[in-house]
Amino acid sequence: MRDGLTVFSRRLADWPRALLLVLAGAFASGGHATALLTLHVPPSVADGSAPLVAAPDPARTLRIAIVLPMRDLAGLDALIRDIYDPAHPAYRHYLSVAQFTERFGPSAADYAAALQFFGEQGLKITGTAANRYMIDATASVATLERVLHVKFGLYQHPAESRLFIAPAIEPAVDLNVPLLHVVGLDDFTLPTPRVIHGAELAAGAGSLTGSAPGGWYLGSDIRAAYYGGGALTGAGQSLGLMELGPYDPTDIDDYFAQFGPPLSTAVVPISTDGSPATCSGKCNDVEQALDIEYAIAMAPALTQVQVYVAATADSVLNRMASDNVSAQLSTSWGWKQEAATDDPIFMEMAVQGQTLLTASGDYSTLIKSGPWPEESAYITGVGGTDLRTTGPGGAWAGEIGWKDSAGGPSVDPEITIPAYQLPFINAANQGSPTLRNVPDIGGDADTLNYICAEQKCSGQWGGTSFASPIWAGFLALANQQAAERGAPRIGFLNPLVYALGGQKNYQALFHDTIGGTSGLYTAVKGYDLVTGFGSPHGPALIDAVLQSAVPDAP
Repeated sequence: MRDGLTVFSRRLADWPRALLLVLAGAFASGGHATALLTLHVPPSVADGSAPLVAAPDPARTLRIAIVLPMRDLAGLDALIRDIYDPAHPAYRHYLSVAQFTERFGPSAADYAAALQFFGEQGLKITGTAANRYMIDATASVATLERVLHVKFGLYQHPAESRLFIAPAIEPAVDLNVPLLHVVGLDDFTLPTPRVIHGAELAAGAGSLTGSAPGGWYLGSDIRAAYYGGGALTGAGQSLGLMELGPYDPTDIDDYFAQFGPPLSTAVVPISTDGSPATCSGKCNDVEQALDIEYAIAMAPALTQVQVYVAATADSVLNRMASDNVSAQLSTSWGWKQEAATDDPIFMEMAVQGQTLLTASGDYSTLIKSGPWPEESAYITGVGGTDLRTTGPGGAWAGEIGWKDSAGGPSVDPEITIPAYQLPFINAANQGSPTLRNVPDIGGDADTLNYICAEQKCSGQWGGTSFASPIWAGFLALANQQAAERGAPRIGFLNPLVYALGGQKNYQALFHDTIGGTSGLYTAVKGYDLVTGFGSPHGPALIDAVLQSAVPDAP
C-alpha cells in the first residue's frame, strides 16, 4: 500500500505542466491567490489535443465539492495496518467519526473559514460534513470564474462525440486556508454504471435455472446458491449504496411484490448535495434498482438500505464515511480518478470498520472498464463469474470466470501491491509482483439476471454491478452474526480475505472459480485476475470470517 504522503505528491508528478498552470492561475488573480494542492485541468486541455469550441453559458450551474486536506495521512495509513494486524494491540479497535476527525480531519477553524468564505462569495452551500473534509455547493460558471480565478471553456472531447466543460488554468482562491481539490469543475470523464444487458449466453438458453419468468435468476436464487438455507437474514444491519442518479421506489416495490420476499427493509433515499434522490415515471434507474433489489434479496431482513445519491461520487463517499451508519457499503459505478480526494475517504472507512466493495468493471480490461475506483488499495474489488445452480432456488452447481470481468494489475504505477496480496502472485495467474492487482473476490455477473427497473421487469441483465451488492448483502449476514456475538464489525475486507485465501481449506470457504477467460487472464486455482478468490461459500465463510476477525468473541 502506498503511504498517505504519496497520495498528494503523485498529483504533482508532472512538475513542468503543474508549475506552469499554477503560475498561470496565480498570475490571473494578481499573484495573491493561493493555489490548490492538486491539478484540475484535463490533460487534453493542457496539451491542446481538445480544441476549444466555445465559452459556456455564464449562468450554467455546476455542482461542486470543495475538499480540505486531511492531516497526517502517513499516520492514518499506519493506523490501518495496525487495526488489521491480529498481533497488534489496536486490532479491530475502530475509531468513531468524532475520533477520526479529531486526529485526522481538517481543523474546525479551517473548515469554518472555508464555509464563511465560499458562502460570502455567492456559492450556495448544499451540504457540510461531520468529518470537516468536504463542502458541497452549487454556483454559476460566472461565480466560479470569479472566485477560483479561472476561465471555463467548452472543448471537443478527443474520443467522444460531445463537448465537455473544463477550466483552462488551475484554480486559486483568496483564502488563507489550504484546499486540496474542487470536484466537479469538468465533465471530461462521465460516471458510468457497471451493468450491461445482452442475450449472449455461453451455455445456451436451455441452461437457465432461475426462478424468474424465462428461467432468469432472481436475487433469491443467488442467496440460495451462495448462502443456502442458513438462518441469518441481515437483521439489525444497515447497508449503504453509492448511486449517481435517482431511483424510482415503485420499481423496488414491484420487484418484491412480484417475486418476494415481502419487503420489510426500509429503503432510505439520501441526497448528499441537493440532487434528486428519487424519481417517478420512466427514469433510468437500472443500476440503482438492481443494487437495491439484489442487496436486499441477499439479506432480506436488513433494517435499512441507505441509498446515497449525488452528482459526484466524492460527495456520496464522504457522506457514507461521515455518517458511519452502514457497516457494509457498495458502489457499482466508475468515475474520474480522484485518488488524492477519494483515498482519504476510503482510509477513514477502514479505520471506522466499514467495508466498501466496488464492481471491477465489465469490459475485461481495467483501462476500458474504468479503472477507478477498483484500483484503490483501500477497498475491495469484486470481479464477475458465470454461475450455475441446480434449479430454481437451488444450490450452487458450478461457476467459472465471466468472459467480461475486468481485472489485471493497476494501470497507475503509483498504486503498488499490498503486502498481503504479494504471496498469491504467480505465473499461473499472471499477476504483477509490484502493482496492485484487481479483483480480490468475485460473484455472479453473467447476463442471466432479472430485475425491475424503468417501470418494467425483465431478464438478460448482468455485469459486476450485481456482484458487488451481492457481496455487500452477504457481509450483512456476517455482521449480523458478529453483532449477535458481541463482536466488532468485519471492517476492511482485504486483509481478512487474503488471510483466509492462504489457508489450506480455502476451497471450503470460497467457490474457487477455475476456468473461464476474460481478456488476458484466466480463472485458475486459487487467486486469479478474473474472480479473485471467487464467490462466497455459505455459512462456512461467515464462520471463518468471524473466527479470524474476532477469535476471542463469545
